[in-house]
Formats: sequence, C-alpha cells, structure tokens
Amino acid sequence: MKEAILERFLRYVAVTSQSDGKAGVVPSTEGQRKLAGMLAEELAELGFVNIEISEYSVLTALLPGNLPDNKAVPTVGWCCHLDTVDAGLSPDVHPQVIRGYQGGDICLNKEKDLWMRTSEHPEIEKYVGDDIVVTDGTSVLGADNKSAIANVMTAFDIVVKENRPHGDIYVAFVPDEEIGLLGAKKIDFSKFPVDFAYTVDCCELGEVVYETFNAGSATIRIKGVTAHPMSSKGVLVNPTLIATDFVQMMDRGSTPECTEGTEGFVWVNSIVSNPSQATVSIKIRDHNREKYEAKKELLASAVEYLKVRNPRARIELEVKDMYGNIADALTDDNRCAVDHLYRALEIAGVKANTIAMRGGTDGSFISTQGVITPNYFTGACNFHSYAEFLPLPSLHKSLEMTLELVRLTAGE
Repeated sequence: MKEAILERFLRYVAVTSQSDGKAGVVPSTEGQRKLAGMLAEELAELGFVNIEISEYSVLTALLPGNLPDNKAVPTVGWCCHLDTVDAGLSPDVHPQVIRGYQGGDICLNKEKDLWMRTSEHPEIEKYVGDDIVVTDGTSVLGADNKSAIANVMTAFDIVVKENRPHGDIYVAFVPDEEIGLLGAKKIDFSKFPVDFAYTVDCCELGEVVYETFNAGSATIRIKGVTAHPMSSKGVLVNPTLIATDFVQMMDRGSTPECTEGTEGFVWVNSIVSNPSQATVSIKIRDHNREKYEAKKELLASAVEYLKVRNPRARIELEVKDMYGNIADALTDDNRCAVDHLYRALEIAGVKANTIAMRGGTDGSFISTQGVITPNYFTGACNFHSYAEFLPLPSLHKSLEMTLELVRLTAGE
C-alpha cells in the first residue's frame, strides 16, 4: 500500500498540468485533459461506471455500492483538482525521494546549487526519520493536488480489490482550481449526485477545514477626460487620481497584511491606468457572511461618492461572488460529513488540527450548490513553493483517512 501510493504520485506528477490564468478557457491547459484521460482509464480498470469526461475536462464516475440487502446509506463523493499552480517556476516537476531524512539542509539541485535550508524552512526537521519527496528546486512539487489524486485512486484500488463494504461512491476530478475554482464551477451535478463530499487538498498532518472565506472580486472601471496640460483647467478629469482617491477611502487596517484568523479584508491588488482610463481590481474576503456583504456595500458606497465628486467621469463597479464559506452550508442533516472526519482522525490516531482557512477549496463552491464538502489533509507542506515537500508517513495517514471514511459512510 505504501509503495503503491508513492508510485501513483510519481506517475501523476510526471504529467505537466500547470493551469494558466490567462488562457480564458476551461481547461486552461491540455495537460489537465491528458491527466483526466489517464485517470478515466484507471477508473474503468477498477470497475467504475458512468465514466465521463466533459468538454471542460471534468471527470466524473461512479463506483456502485456493494452492501447487502440494498442497505440505505448516504451517497458520498470525493473531489480532487487536476492542475498545479503557476508559481513562476518551471511547469515540469522532477521529484526526488529522500529515504530516512537525517535532518539538516537538503541539496535539491547540485548542478544549480539550490538548497532547502533549515534556517529558512525549520518545519522540515519535524520529519527527521521519514521518507520524504522533494523538488529539484526548479518547480513546485505538485502535491497540491496530485498527492490527493494518488490518495483517492489508491484507496479505491484497495476497496475494490479487497471487496470492502461501501455505498455508492462518486468521484470528480476537476481542472483549474488554482485559478478560481473554475473546474468545480463546471461540474454537472446530475453526474455527481451525492449527499455530501470531501476534498483532499493542502495542509499538514491532521488539518481539517470546514470553514473558509466567502470570496468575491470587484472591478472599478474609470473613464476620465483627456486634455493637453496647456488647456486642462476645467477640462481634464484624471482617472488615475480618481483611482487613488478610491484606494485612500479604504481602511488600511483591513488589508491582508493587517489581518489574521477569521478577520476579513478588502485587498486592492492592482491599478492599471493611463491618461484616459483606469481599472482597479479588488479581492473581498470574510468568513462572516454579513461582514462580507457589508464589505461589498462599502465598495458600492465609495463608488457612488466618487461619482458625485467627479460628475464628468464615467465610473462603473462590477462585483462577482466567487465561492462561499463551507460552514454556511452545514445543517443537522449533513453534519455527519464533518463528524465522520473527526471519527476517522481518532481511528487513525491523528490529532485533529481544525483550520478556519484564509482561502477556499473546490468544496467552497460545491457547498454553495447544496453539497456540503469539507476538506482534510494530504500531509504535504509548503505549497506553491520550490520548498514544497511530502512526508510519506503523513500521506499514508491521509490514505487511512479515506479508507476510514469509506467504512464510516457505509454504516460500518
């Protein structure tokens, strides 16, 4: 089992599937379509049915239940994303397995003199004695999220070959999570008809997430009036100054660098301007739904004030909701999805570390569609970095979690 999941992980990271935020299509890269095709073939070999890859490279499939007497249990799903992040590094992953890490600095690439040093990454020394997978220093490792794919595929290989009891199980492998959960938003839920689901994404050993941000984006477009400086008085309307006036109206204490935990923020993350027009891009985040809505109202009020102050400018605000807080979808009827996670942790002998995530997962969108989808750990560390690494004992515990969740959801 332990070597089987490593073999799968190394095979999956060999498929280059970095997403591209500028592509404007889903999937944003062909590598994700290739990986979906590979997984579809493997699911067919395991006995999954209703295997379908949509035009958006969303792969869905069903493993029919095998419980006696048509025992009624919830229908459960697992969702993992196919893409790896574009962190400005090489899209191609060249992993290395270090057997029995002995502590100290790790030379990732002798030829390029690239190191993971404990002075910069002391967290690595928590895993002395473990087998770990590291990068060659030129890319991310891709454990986000191919360790999850390896986890799920290995788990169901075991379930099928050992004929373990289970209800109906669906899987969904989706593209382009890293660029806005775009693949999850393309799921056809008639092909993923589950009572609840799980994502396996990010986070160290023991981490559980069922609280995430409510997330939105806002764009302010400002069209001014151009004029030559020699005749500008009473004529020129400078869109750049209007944009900076807007920024000055925001609370500098409510930005990402000034907040933590469940505190939300409004982040002006870019201003693009020229003499005739300016565009301001903003991210809005809050765990609390009412505070999230209040932040959107604040932006609208600021824009209305700017319109009054600059009547000759044309100022437009566009706000889009991106995903919601998983916790807002919790009910008495679906709370068992979260309860099973903590029971599985207990059985696996793993201490729970519950995280209110300052971000989102595919489950943050899926939960807004009436399917509660909490998240549990892969065991990997330092995502979106050349220093990403995967301790194999932690990955094995994540696999144990999946197998226990299959058992628990089957009423065992």
